[in-house]
Amino acid sequence: MKPGRARPVTPLPAPEIQAPDHVRLRLCIAYQGTRFAGWQTQAGQLTVQETVEQALERLFAHRPHVYSSSRTDTGVHALGMVAHVDIPRSVLRMPPAKLVLAANAWLPEDVRILAAARTRPDFHARYGARGKQYRYCVWNHPAHEPLERHRTWHVPRALDVDRMRAAAHALVGSHDFLAFSASPGYARRHTVRHVTRCEVRTSGPLLTLVIEADGFLYKMCRGIAGTLVQVGLGRFAPEALPAMLASRDRRLAGMTAPAHGLVLWKVYYGRRRTRDLPTVESPADLE
Repeated sequence: MKPGRARPVTPLPAPEIQAPDHVRLRLCIAYQGTRFAGWQTQAGQLTVQETVEQALERLFAHRPHVYSSSRTDTGVHALGMVAHVDIPRSVLRMPPAKLVLAANAWLPEDVRILAAARTRPDFHARYGARGKQYRYCVWNHPAHEPLERHRTWHVPRALDVDRMRAAAHALVGSHDFLAFSASPGYARRHTVRHVTRCEVRTSGPLLTLVIEADGFLYKMCRGIAGTLVQVGLGRFAPEALPAMLASRDRRLAGMTAPAHGLVLWKVYYGRRRTRDLPTVESPADLE
């Protein structure tokens, strides 16, 4: 497939439909990923998914499976992770607003359910997502602000923001982003993604990279962030980005930025707010 062409649409697996005796709840979850081995449950590892499921088990005497919109990697944070969970009607004796308070009482301080609401039986947090926004934060100052050390990447050398913005502009649109991603350990059929926003914002020493797309390859956001920072340091010219994309070679793009600067900011559903985003047809997107 040539870069810039849309991915061929392939059928999604049939989303899990709630049982008639269950209620499907849509959750918005925030967490600081510093001490977690990512979202997805892994044997012998502390994960966000398992932590949330354990809290819900305290409320409902069984452990429900929580389906997320993303599988954030080790150390990555989230402000707007969307998830869904099915709860038996027989044990759901509280309104969603009270469930938020009750579940948070069992959660550690670095994980919070921000909102909960009943949703339609066929809503699926992952397969129904139409787009996602990530933000990567860089602290560009000789001294790293101590309060920012767990959520920003410290880059002490001065960055040329204009060069970074010119390079970011080259990433907007439909491109093959294989050169900016890491191998997930299995073959990927489709590596074209449609980026609708890639911008650099500044507020004093804080640089925020806002990246919005219909989906992301494994460590793609961190590959973009690392490359843009290296552009700002003079390692690459902004004009080199198209050639990096065309090469499909990870060795030719920039470094992978550290995980702790990345935040899953929001997930988009429906059509009204994502008119310029193609439908996500691959359930295998990773962050």
